[in-house]
Amino acid sequence: MAAVLNFFCLSILLNFSSGKQKIYKINDAIVAEYELPSLPYDYDELEPYIDKETLSVHHQGHHAAYTKKLNAVLESWRQYNNSWPAEESIQTILRAVDRIPQQYKSAIVNNGGGFVNHNLYWWVMSPNPDREDRIPSSNLMEDIETSFGSFDKFKEAFTQKALSLFGSGYVWLSRQPKDKMLIISTTANQDSPLSQGLCPILVIDVWEHAYYLKHKNKRPNHISDWWKLVDWKNVEELDSWFIKNKEHDELYFLF
Repeated sequence: MAAVLNFFCLSILLNFSSGKQKIYKINDAIVAEYELPSLPYDYDELEPYIDKETLSVHHQGHHAAYTKKLNAVLESWRQYNNSWPAEESIQTILRAVDRIPQQYKSAIVNNGGGFVNHNLYWWVMSPNPDREDRIPSSNLMEDIETSFGSFDKFKEAFTQKALSLFGSGYVWLSRQPKDKMLIISTTANQDSPLSQGLCPILVIDVWEHAYYLKHKNKRPNHISDWWKLVDWKNVEELDSWFIKNKEHDELYFLF
């Protein structure tokens, strides 16, 4: 049984990893082009919580557009000045936004953030056909209880942030690199917590296109449904990846 589960998890990683960089040469320089990742589930597999049409439009429309525009601005920047951090991964670039030339900064933040934010959003969800209430494992649960008092208090605080965020954006659970404590934060539009020096491990998208076809203007319903889809195993894997400061293992494609 364990072998079957390991093979299944590996298959998901390989399927989703089409979001990796595709390396090619331009003016004798190595350049990376990002590809829209295939989702690790079918468009109808998150139902009844996220409907097929919403997921399809969100992925093939919005995420695809951010990916295409990110590649265009990265190519333009590298043609202009192929120096650090232009040739780095988008994770590294978003952590160093002050070093982006002014003429490219807005486009990199918007489209690089849009690319990465969506990758993380897809990653932390998975189908829940049995409609179970999911909770973290003991290690992450202990950290959540240390940071917020209890899992229920964390969930309440996270939900309140998502309800009160004005306009479009995201709510995040991130780990602070220095003290390893967990914090809840928000970002507007496509801003990234990477630019704030944080290590994001859980995210909900509260842009209206993430839920409007199903829930119309009822954001609370979207938030309630999203909790049913949170895959704490994937959250914990991402958390471990940040803690160990890995750069080239199977999760690097997210960035």
